Amino acid sequence: MEPTNTFLKRAEEMAEELVAMRRHFHENPELGMGTTNTAAFVVSKLKEMGYEPQTVAETGVTATVGKAGGKVLLLRADMDALPMQEESGLEFASKVPGAAHCCGHDLHTAMLLGAAKLLKEQEESLEGMIKLLFQPAEENMQGARAMIEAGVMENPHVDAAFAIHVNSIAKSGRLLVFGGPTCASSDLFTIRIKGHGGHGSRPDETVDPLNVASHIHIALQALQARELRAGETGVLTVGCIKGGTTFNVIPDEAVMLGTVRTYNKEVREMLLKRMKDIAADIAHAFRAEATVELSDNYTIPLVSDKDMAAFAVNSFREMLPQEQVVSMQKSFPGSEDFAFIADKVPTLFVVLGATVQMGTEFGQHHPKVKFNEACLPIGAAAYAQMACEWLKKNK
Repeated sequence: MEPTNTFLKRAEEMAEELVAMRRHFHENPELGMGTTNTAAFVVSKLKEMGYEPQTVAETGVTATVGKAGGKVLLLRADMDALPMQEESGLEFASKVPGAAHCCGHDLHTAMLLGAAKLLKEQEESLEGMIKLLFQPAEENMQGARAMIEAGVMENPHVDAAFAIHVNSIAKSGRLLVFGGPTCASSDLFTIRIKGHGGHGSRPDETVDPLNVASHIHIALQALQARELRAGETGVLTVGCIKGGTTFNVIPDEAVMLGTVRTYNKEVREMLLKRMKDIAADIAHAFRAEATVELSDNYTIPLVSDKDMAAFAVNSFREMLPQEQVVSMQKSFPGSEDFAFIADKVPTLFVVLGATVQMGTEFGQHHPKVKFNEACLPIGAAAYAQMACEWLKKNK
């Protein structure tokens, strides 16, 4: 029997081990680039399987399986948690105050470790090489860039990449395969408006930054209405405007906070440039000054390769019932720093349903969110199935 036809059966035999690893990660969440203990646990498990793992940028982990000389497919799982307090009520809830795996990265790490075991067991059958990447700092959008800068795409050179993300709303065990624009970019901005304060009874002696902020806010909405091509998607949201402390005093400064999201790199660049122009020019018109600061916690749009997506649908349907594998032609406004890897090589992004109960109101990043552990063998097998079949096709 072909190795790929045994992956799901073998993963199901590993279910108890997958659940145990997931619960270990869930109880012991770590944030950002500080996934030291998580990485150490991953390294120990990989060594048990016969791998020779390497650390990347201190808290990332990589390892390879297969034969050198052929194509290389990277499989990625993110390891970091969210800076929030868990309220799930689970027996294995977070033991760390202010940190919780409320996005599902604990499942991702366990699934990729499961896939590592599946692939190691079939290493002689692989027709190329798989590079495993356990990545920190996805939530603050720092991790993928740190991995790339540390050389994870080389030695050996990566030809394509694949990642899975669980979803607490989608039907458990269902694979949603995305092709084309998949996740939105995410940019956080701060506009600082410097005026000249004074008493509210004498506005003529002031330069009112709150007035300037109001005009900037209105003008920014025209970017979506009048400067985006018909059918193009771009969102610019101002979520906070603050300035002043009391009723009758005009402040010296006002601050605006917001976000920009789009599925197109060129649109992203246009929106960010025009936002800076509008803020500066409107402020100047009212005798004020405005500067735009962009957070380093950003990501670009994630585009999933259409050819890889079509191939994956057929590959997964060799393993699962046809209705359990869904080809997705739409995108969603969430962001994912896997986009930086997708910007380098053809990439596949798949969402794995993990709902405990259909109709649940608790989605990702909610303190009460729960994930169905029954999806773990499917995720592990999907990683292995795609890896093995892709190498076969691209030898």
